[in-house]
Amino acid sequence: MSGDFVLGACAEMLWRDRPMEWRLRRLTELGFEAGIWNWQAHDLAMLERSGAKFSSMTGYVAGRLADDAGADELLATARRSVEVGKRLRVARLNLHGTGLGDGGLPVTPCERVTGAMWIKARDTLARIADLADETGVVFMLENLNLPVDHPGTPFARVADTLALVSSVDRPRLKLNLDLYHVQIGEGDLIGWCRRCLPWIGEVQIADVPGRMEPGTGEINYRAVAGALKSMGYRGPVCLEAFASGDAEAALASFRVAFGG
Repeated sequence: MSGDFVLGACAEMLWRDRPMEWRLRRLTELGFEAGIWNWQAHDLAMLERSGAKFSSMTGYVAGRLADDAGADELLATARRSVEVGKRLRVARLNLHGTGLGDGGLPVTPCERVTGAMWIKARDTLARIADLADETGVVFMLENLNLPVDHPGTPFARVADTLALVSSVDRPRLKLNLDLYHVQIGEGDLIGWCRRCLPWIGEVQIADVPGRMEPGTGEINYRAVAGALKSMGYRGPVCLEAFASGDAEAALASFRVAFGG
């Protein structure tokens, strides 16, 4: 399966004792694209200087999908993120149902999503798609898991993100299909890949439990990779995982699972 996918890795989670510029340069040397989280946490000149090819970054600073004030804030900070993303030539800008704070917990927790919130979230994503068309970028809505990492996050389940993105159905609004989160929240990874396929912008992976590289947990990622290939997917796959030991060994395990 060598060359079937464009492989990247989240620079935030590997070599955590090394400076970010070093991490980005090393990923580039090893032939991987790089993912980053909040661009505000980094020196933009350093990110440019690193020479990395950026697979994705967070595409907003604050805001929410499902209320007027939150939607306006999301759109305003998404516009700022577009400017940064274009400067860094980031391929895709990532969104969530609400802003995430310390430890990945939602800034504005929500235990019950109402019908009115669904309608507003769809309207907000349509506005995001308008912004994407205006500026020539791609936004993605990422699914998260509620039981372990992101309790209280609205529109977190893969079924939720698929329903929203497919209902908007615009070419510059995609899914960031995170299979680590799917495994914890729903399971049936290959089934969800198949259902989400027309709208996938990127696939992110980590093993379960532990959120580490393939081979450390219960997921048969070689089977998932084979299924994605048979479905015709040839897009980006990003390792968003911690290393169980040596980071380069973790990347090698990822490449074996998805690269050949």
